[in-house]
Amino acid sequence: MPCDRVVHLIEDTRFRDHRSPVGHPERPERLDALSRAAETFGGQIERLPPQTIDSEALLRVHERALLETIEDACAHGVSRLDADTFLSPASIEVAKLAAGSVRDLALRVARGELQTGLAAVRPPGHHAEAGRAMGFCLFNNVAIAARALQSEAGLDKILILDWDVHHGNGTQRSFYDDPSILYFSTHQFPHYPGTGAFDEVGTGRGHGATVNVPLPPGCGDDEFVALLGRVLVPVTEHFKPDMILVSCGFDAHRDDPLADMLLTGRGYSAMTQLVRALADEVCEGRLIFALEGGYAPSGIEDGTRAVLQALLDPETRVPLIPTPPPGSNAGSVLKQVATVHGEQYPGIGAA
Repeated sequence: MPCDRVVHLIEDTRFRDHRSPVGHPERPERLDALSRAAETFGGQIERLPPQTIDSEALLRVHERALLETIEDACAHGVSRLDADTFLSPASIEVAKLAAGSVRDLALRVARGELQTGLAAVRPPGHHAEAGRAMGFCLFNNVAIAARALQSEAGLDKILILDWDVHHGNGTQRSFYDDPSILYFSTHQFPHYPGTGAFDEVGTGRGHGATVNVPLPPGCGDDEFVALLGRVLVPVTEHFKPDMILVSCGFDAHRDDPLADMLLTGRGYSAMTQLVRALADEVCEGRLIFALEGGYAPSGIEDGTRAVLQALLDPETRVPLIPTPPPGSNAGSVLKQVATVHGEQYPGIGAA
């Protein structure tokens, strides 16, 4: 029977207090586009206040030296950590608020207090490594949430699906030798930060718990949905996570200025339907989304609206998994993923 759905959204004006130079793509106005999309659903979206994070939760993923570096830089007016990653005086508190909000949302869904949700936070997180901020990211919000789910909610296995157009090097490195957290990424390749090749599969006991699906420029809705349907589905059904976290970038949208992909709202809707159906199948629907990239207001708004609409649907719908379109590179990508991971995850390639 259909049931009423509630999607909880974490957003707050304080996330706009992290500032970069004028013209920088990771700017506060990104959140305005997301808010416009959420407003179209009126009372179907329930807002949650953000939560900051304590050092104990932060240090499960990051080195203390990184925390101290960012704190000191903000206190002394240092405005730049690398060529892309900037700070303002409020950045340390905003970054703690972002990490704490994703953690809080994940824990509340894991404990059954909420159905699902989207954390509309900035700065993004998936490039941040244990001891290094980079790529617009200060702390790795999703990685911190994954460790909190294990340490505070008693969950065992977590799947992180990263569909940001840039590879999440920081998330991958956080769990590269850990078989309990599976990192699955679709991303434009080669592209910043240069990681995420097919053969990056994890090490030691974590071998196979990193699944990279590097894509050539020009992939759109059919390619993304076809590859998720033929790779993510069998991998998830075999891994059987206790919860799914989505690093939800909107920079694979066709309007985005920093990449060369062709996703539209139709694609984001189908991907959300697919991952929602997987969560219902394997982990009692435990699923959250955390904002990562996305630098075209039109792309953020279109993508956000599609994700929220798919989550609010009173029925779980499994999208039609398309055949890769003629002339697409998706077929060769699928073959390479199957060559690398097919023995560990039977069923890769099946519709």
